[in-house]
Amino acid sequence: YHKRPAAIRLRSVGCALTCRVAYDRTAMLKLLRPAVTRILTPLGRALARRGISPNVVTAVGTFGTVAAALFFYPRGELFPGTVVITIFVLADLLDGVMARMGGEGSLWGAFLDSTLDRVGDAGIFSGLVIWFMVSGQRVLAGVALFCLVAGALVSYVKARAEGLGLNCDVGLAERPERLVVGLVSAGLGGLGVPYVLAAGLWLLAVASVVTVVQRLLHVHRQAASAAAGTLRSPGER
Repeated sequence: YHKRPAAIRLRSVGCALTCRVAYDRTAMLKLLRPAVTRILTPLGRALARRGISPNVVTAVGTFGTVAAALFFYPRGELFPGTVVITIFVLADLLDGVMARMGGEGSLWGAFLDSTLDRVGDAGIFSGLVIWFMVSGQRVLAGVALFCLVAGALVSYVKARAEGLGLNCDVGLAERPERLVVGLVSAGLGGLGVPYVLAAGLWLLAVASVVTVVQRLLHVHRQAASAAAGTLRSPGER
């Protein structure tokens, strides 16, 4: 009897978190939202008039990101690759703008967006790993591979927590921050700026570990609190 209210509250929180459009997921995107909306709204309107859905934009953006990363990065063409990837990454913002304009935000759209985000990230870091291996930079290849795995773990921890009805909106390096650091480092490295790519990857590796630990501790506190609440007797409430 005493477990039902807590369980209902947890499920409600989980539903609210899951139903949010991916465009509003992080603090960085919330800060950029007004400017991004003004810039992308005309393009979003034009695409919507032609019957193109936000989900199609998401898929095209992901395919373009992966194709550009695997084409340019293994050749060592880091700067042009980063420019092309950045253009396609903007589709991750454009689909959110289109969904908001048309009121088409949905559970499927949010799920698809989050899933394809992982695919895009994998493409970017896989391209870097291949380039480092081809150029004989095996240590940096390992660091890039670690960033790929750690980034996926950061996202998984949050998704699993929200699936259990717990909040996990914390962390030093969420996806927008990781993308900015990774792409800026790769772009500047492609322009010949020394050490910047290596420094960016090491920074990403450390920040990803910190983020995973932050999320684990945050979820642990909530789980311990929820468990303690269900064990209280009626007289203690």
